[in-house]
Amino acid sequence: MSEVYAVRRTRLRERCTAGGSAAALVTRPANVRYLAGAAPQGAVLLLGKREDLLVCRIPPDDRPHEGRPDEALRVHVLPQPSGDPAVAAAGLAQAQGADSLAVEEHHLTVARHRALASVAPRLRLTDLGTAVEQLRVVKDEEEISCLRIGAEIADQALGELLESILVGRTERHLALELERRLVDHGADGPAFPTSVATGPNSGRRGHRPTDRRVEEGDFLSVCLGAAYRGYRCEIGRTFVIGTSPADWQIQLYDLVFAAQRAGREALAPGAACRDVDRAARQVLDSAGYGEQLQPLTGHGVGLEIHEDPQLAPAAMGKLDACVPVTVEPGVHLPGRGGVRIDDTLVVRPEADGGPELLTITTKELLAL
Repeated sequence: MSEVYAVRRTRLRERCTAGGSAAALVTRPANVRYLAGAAPQGAVLLLGKREDLLVCRIPPDDRPHEGRPDEALRVHVLPQPSGDPAVAAAGLAQAQGADSLAVEEHHLTVARHRALASVAPRLRLTDLGTAVEQLRVVKDEEEISCLRIGAEIADQALGELLESILVGRTERHLALELERRLVDHGADGPAFPTSVATGPNSGRRGHRPTDRRVEEGDFLSVCLGAAYRGYRCEIGRTFVIGTSPADWQIQLYDLVFAAQRAGREALAPGAACRDVDRAARQVLDSAGYGEQLQPLTGHGVGLEIHEDPQLAPAAMGKLDACVPVTVEPGVHLPGRGGVRIDDTLVVRPEADGGPELLTITTKELLAL
C-alpha cells in the first residue's frame, strides 16, 4: 500500500505545483487518511517542499480499524500534545523553505487560518479547494474490496435481524441491535447512525429511531451501513410486519422498486449524474409523487458516507468507472408511512457486466 499512498500524494503535489503552491496542508480527516494511510485524532498532513510529514499530537495507534500510517511517511509528534498540528505544520513548511502553502479553506476555521498566517508570516496561503476530494472519487480495487466487505457485513446483520421477533420492539432497540451485530461481524462500527422507522415513520430519509413499537401491519424501513477499514457503505430495505401487505403498500412498494431499478440501470461510465437521478425520479413523478421526492437519488461513498458525485437534478459532471454510489429513492406519505430502497453499487462498464451490486439482501417485499 505504501506505493499507493505515494502515488496519491504525487498526484496532489502535481495539482499544487500547477496552481503555484510549493507545499500543501491537508487537515480534513478523511483526506489525511486517504493520503497518509491513517488519520489519528487531530493529525494533519504536510506535503512539504523537501519532505512529507504526518503531524500529530500523540503517536498513531497500531489498530487496523484506525489505519496505519504509510511506512514511507515520517511521523512528526508534537513535543507538547496541547499544540495545534496544523499550526505546527505551517511552521515546518516555512522552515523547509516554502514560500506558499495551499490549505483546505473549506475545512479550516477563520481562527485557525489566522493562526497559520501568524506562525508563518512569510508563507503565502492559497486555497487547495476540494482537490483531495476530487482525487477520492474514483476508487482503486483495494478500496472497493473494503466497501464490498462492509456491504457483506451489513447484509449479514440485517439478515439476522429479520429472523428475530420484531413485533413489540422499539425502533431504538432495533437500531442498537443492528449496530451491535455490525461490530460482532467485524465492522469498525456503523457507517452512520442506523435508521429504523415503523408505521407512519417509515420511508423517511434520515429518520432518527424513537420509542415507537413495531405493530402488526406496519411498514418497517431500515437503513444501515458498516464501516470497514475506514470505508463506508449503506443499504436500505422496507418490509411489512406480521401480515400480508395491504394493496396500497404493494402498489407503493412496486413503484419505488421500479424507480430504484431505473436508477441502477442508468449507472454507466459516461452517464450524466443528473440523468441517473432523472431516470429514478421520473418513475415516481409520473405516478404523482413529485412533492414527496427527496432532493437527491444517490451519492458517492467511501471514506465518508456522503461523497461526490451527487445524483441530483442539478448535478454536474458524468460518472466514471470504479465510482461507488448509492441509489436510494423513496416516498413518504405523511401519517401513513412509506418505502425506501437503498443499494450501494460500483459503476462498471457493460463489458465488465455493468454496475456491480454490493448490497445483496433481497428487495422482495417480505412480510416478517
